[in-house]
Amino acid sequence: MSTPLPVVLAGARGHGRWHVENIRRLQSKGLVRLVGICDLTPLAEEEFGGRLPEQSADFAALLESTGARIAVICTPIHTRTDLALTAAERGVHLLLEKPPAPSYAEYRRMADGVAEAGVACQIGFQSLGSHALPAIRELVAQGAIGQLVGLGGAGAWVRDEAYFRRAPWAGKRRLNGADVVDGALTNPLAHAVATALALGGSTHAEDVTGIETELLRANDIESDDTSCVRITTAQGHPVTVAATLCAERAGEPYVLVHGSSGRITFWYKQDRVLLQRADHGPEEFAHGRTDLLENLVAHLATDADLLVTPDETGAFMKVVEAIRQAPDPAPLPDNTAWHRIPGEDRRVVPGIDGLVAATADTLSLYSELGAPRALPLARQKEVS
Repeated sequence: MSTPLPVVLAGARGHGRWHVENIRRLQSKGLVRLVGICDLTPLAEEEFGGRLPEQSADFAALLESTGARIAVICTPIHTRTDLALTAAERGVHLLLEKPPAPSYAEYRRMADGVAEAGVACQIGFQSLGSHALPAIRELVAQGAIGQLVGLGGAGAWVRDEAYFRRAPWAGKRRLNGADVVDGALTNPLAHAVATALALGGSTHAEDVTGIETELLRANDIESDDTSCVRITTAQGHPVTVAATLCAERAGEPYVLVHGSSGRITFWYKQDRVLLQRADHGPEEFAHGRTDLLENLVAHLATDADLLVTPDETGAFMKVVEAIRQAPDPAPLPDNTAWHRIPGEDRRVVPGIDGLVAATADTLSLYSELGAPRALPLARQKEVS
């Protein structure tokens, strides 16, 4: 049995807690061992839930003192590129949380630096490890839904106002002069965008030929909490994704693959697929998933292909860049476009659940669907 690979985790709070549990799972299988945690504020054993490994706020020093082979980076968006390059310069392989960077320039700096260093880098779009993706691609290739027409994505989530105060960078487009771009489509529901692009075979930067955005906010933040985007691709299949964090009811996000004689719905958090086609009854399938850190370990041990390389997220980063360059999200007027839910400390945009679903269903933007007049839609078009 091979020796477990030493792992350092940067950012163990918030979403980082998920990584702690996942590393523990792989540790129990003898694949890795957690040798260090990098956080500005050290964790206590009670918070960590067990005996702590070495801790330091100095990421470079921690990598060197622990002899880490892998670094998992789950820090604020605007810090990820520098930390990734710090690891790469020391020959440490990477699992880098999504979005990998707040701008296309920072993404390229990261990707080029990682490539030059010759280390492996996996980007943390966990949905792209789903076994449903190759299964859906095979259904499309077999003509199960006729000719591919386009892809839609929908995410209607509920987030209270405290969510946007969870960290200094939360809900920000910029912080202390640095890009952050923490919006509904670029962070919490980024998987909907990346998964739709992947299913359409449009993952590289050069696959994107145009982007239209409509960015709105009901909450008192800088970034968008209700938005949609339509991506024109070199493959000729439009990708339209709508998202909100102000839903009336929380729903499972999904991607719709539209064909000329049917469609496929993929609930990507559940790895669940529904095939609907002419002259057939609906068919539902459940799939497994390959964990991205486990895949990175397999890549290092056996040369297995990485599932989500930096180059495979170029198209997604073009979307991040379009949102970064778009005008600041338009605020929705209270009492007409949104209201508070008593006792829940959250803002809701009435009718947005249906509008998000209609966008994925018709591949249209909010403004093309007769959105309520109270929504001050400002359409921004960028052509690559």
